[in-house]
Amino acid sequence: MTEIAAPHISHPRIMVLRVMTGKPGTPPFRIVEIDGQVVGEAHAVTDVLETAAAFGITVHDLDDPEVVRWVGGDKFTWKPR
Repeated sequence: MTEIAAPHISHPRIMVLRVMTGKPGTPPFRIVEIDGQVVGEAHAVTDVLETAAAFGITVHDLDDPEVVRWVGGDKFTWKPR
């Protein structure tokens, strides 16, 4: 297999996992990982940006798969399906 034929698999620094439900009466959230480590939870896209900034990561494009990987939905998915 040549390098040209090999698929490119991105490894973004930020991963936002699927929507989770917590205890009854608490809002749904998504786990945020940076560099493979769980660093917190997000209730909105602004929480993702604030967490990234706290780790020195500037996000210019939330739709860039080289920067952020959204698992189980996109940046607009904040409620369980």
